[in-house]
Amino acid sequence: MYISISKKQGIKTPWQRTTLLVLAITMHNIPEGLAVGVLFGGAASGVPEASIAGALILAIGIGLQNLPEGIAVAVPLRRMGLSRRKSFMMGQASALVEPIAGVLGAVAVSIFTPILPYALAFAAGAMIFVVIEEVVPESQQDGNTDLATMGFIGGFIIMMVLDVALG
Repeated sequence: MYISISKKQGIKTPWQRTTLLVLAITMHNIPEGLAVGVLFGGAASGVPEASIAGALILAIGIGLQNLPEGIAVAVPLRRMGLSRRKSFMMGQASALVEPIAGVLGAVAVSIFTPILPYALAFAAGAMIFVVIEEVVPESQQDGNTDLATMGFIGGFIIMMVLDVALG
């Protein structure tokens, strides 16, 4: 089920939906990396609300949810005709921006500790926006609504268990 041209949002582009999905997931990995980096930077700077344990839990949680994101990138690429290996590698490559953004976030916080609450709020807001705007609608297409919803619920449960058990 495809969205009709009249219902599409955003600027007009000649790029295919798959290209836009890969870009959206890659772009949403930037604030994820920033969130981890900001928390590690805050812990290193002695911010009382930030801890290494909290940063590790966040890094593990984001790392766990990167697997389905990589699959969300790889499957449409495979459907377009790319080889399994190339599709897998592109799915993995979409997360390469995370460590770069993490280092930038840690450096920024160690220099600008007063911006920590704003940086965390920005990272969280950006992640929520991209997930709701791009990933959720894409997951609800092609008759996969039940599977996508159950995957979301499963991921949420895993994050809550990690939060309670580890932190």
